[in-house]
Amino acid sequence: MGTFNTIDGLSALGGAYRGMLCDAWGVIHNGVALLPGAAEAMVRFREECGPLVILTNAPRPSSIIPGQLDALGLPRSAYDAVVTSGDATRAEIARRADKPAFKIGPEKDDPLFEGLDVAFADMDEAGFIICTGLIDDHKDEPEDYRPMLLAAAKRNLPMICANPDIIVNWGGRQIWCAGALAQIYEALGGRVVYGGKPHAPIYDLAMGALEQAAGQPLERRYILALGDGLKTDIQGANNQSIDAVLVAGDGGIAGGAFEKRALASRLKEAGVHAVAAMETLKW
Repeated sequence: MGTFNTIDGLSALGGAYRGMLCDAWGVIHNGVALLPGAAEAMVRFREECGPLVILTNAPRPSSIIPGQLDALGLPRSAYDAVVTSGDATRAEIARRADKPAFKIGPEKDDPLFEGLDVAFADMDEAGFIICTGLIDDHKDEPEDYRPMLLAAAKRNLPMICANPDIIVNWGGRQIWCAGALAQIYEALGGRVVYGGKPHAPIYDLAMGALEQAAGQPLERRYILALGDGLKTDIQGANNQSIDAVLVAGDGGIAGGAFEKRALASRLKEAGVHAVAAMETLKW
């Protein structure tokens, strides 16, 4: 890991990397629009450095993400592949599919279950929980779910959390994610299984996608991870011995003043480290 600095864009790193794992929400887009400069930076990285895999904690299969990115205007030339928390979560669900599941989450996340032989049941009959998010993430608050989660914890039901993110910025509005419910569940004594960032399963899939795009094995010292989540993107990269850049601008959730000392303090407080920080993803 190098010395921490603030930088204006990826070009400041001098082409030291041969592949990138790039977060989506808060780095490439804010849920409703692309963030300025992100698409150009991604295209330039692929042209001058190497393959780029979008690594997102979206609780849906990666197959549906490119269409969503198309709608936002991101060109396919900006990335080689997408790997989601949903991809990693499906394997965890399949391992437990001999028992019915109690589902917590909105209908928009149902593509996660396509092709999986999993049955759903009321909590009293379920063998585990699948949490993809709040049922209505525009109105609900995590605390609304505490009675439900307490009842599940008393039954010792394991929870599969399909999106470890706590909160995201949706067009300027903060939206709670499945990780917020998982956090409450763990505090109540429940056991939570995670597939997404910062946990290993999603990185195993992402490295496979990067190496497939590169056509050869890639050493992790030549991989760069970008993200705005200290406890997801940055912590996950640290766990995998991958250099990380914190994207700390208004598009994401990092928040706070973009000043080297303040950023270094936030990283230290979170117990993570980065080689650099930039306000927004630019070349």
